[in-house]
Amino acid sequence: MSDELVIRARNLSKTFRVFDRRPGFWGSLRDCVDRRYRELTAVDHIDLDIHAGECVGYIGPNGAGKSTTIKMLTGILAPSSGELQVNGFHPQAERTAYVRTVGAVFGQRTQLWWDLAVAESLELLRRLYRVSPEDFAKRMARFDQVLGLGEFLATPVRKLSLGQRMKADLAASLLHQPRMVFLDEPTVGVDVVTKAHLRDFLRELNRELGTTFLLTTHDMQDIEAICTRVIVIDHGRIMHDGSCESLKHRYGGRKRLLLRCSRPVRLDEVPDLPWPDLEWQQESEVELLLIFPAQDITTGALLEHLVGVLPIADIAIEEPSIERVVQALEGFSSGTAQ
Repeated sequence: MSDELVIRARNLSKTFRVFDRRPGFWGSLRDCVDRRYRELTAVDHIDLDIHAGECVGYIGPNGAGKSTTIKMLTGILAPSSGELQVNGFHPQAERTAYVRTVGAVFGQRTQLWWDLAVAESLELLRRLYRVSPEDFAKRMARFDQVLGLGEFLATPVRKLSLGQRMKADLAASLLHQPRMVFLDEPTVGVDVVTKAHLRDFLRELNRELGTTFLLTTHDMQDIEAICTRVIVIDHGRIMHDGSCESLKHRYGGRKRLLLRCSRPVRLDEVPDLPWPDLEWQQESEVELLLIFPAQDITTGALLEHLVGVLPIADIAIEEPSIERVVQALEGFSSGTAQ
């Protein structure tokens, strides 16, 4: 990662004027002659710095402001207020020059031509981005190796499966080797083997070319495999900005300790332990599950108290996943945002 800023946002906000419908029949009649509107804040004065070469996960619940932020960063929407620069450009004001420096994959939309074959769409993009035939051939060979494009290059885009379309869109977004790539659910509909190849490919691009990625996804395995930094947004505001590990630590990641015993053990045989916030579950006659806060208690300390009391034959430790942490964080924010 370099000191160069690829994305710089200050007090970035986006509000929408939405129709405030009155309830009931009489309310509908009144709306015909006297409409009410209200302001909806989708992104609320956020600051955002992303350096060249970073892989950043941008996550949050539905309606949190993720898509609105990405649309402002890509130049699709103009901010209501604040300052924004990406790759040294103002995305909305300098859109023609700006789009040559970025790539984007949106899970619900394709940048390919619906009735053209995939190969024809990519050839058109080659000409638009002014990629030389030699570079195009090299990059297409690499895409075929990772994504298996050769199987459907002659197929019209409208006939592709969701997974095939995502592969083709990813190739299209990387064709001109952009400095900054926005990825929205890049592995949706993709099989497990291709997901692994795709994650390796994105890490390789980041390592070899210094490509910067901003990734939004509901697949937390993508985040942990690709990203070194995670930004959590909710209600239009950034709630966390840091590493995956700091997110787990800050918001109460919990470990799971599975104890397999040499004989049947009941929960009422478990001794009292000198820590609060412990959760026991009976998994089977010989298996007990202990869930505990990872930042407050070490596994070794727990086992010191348990080994001499319970007939433990084997143990398995599951570290807190970022998915569980984000779910807990979303529940916390929903409960306190009233």
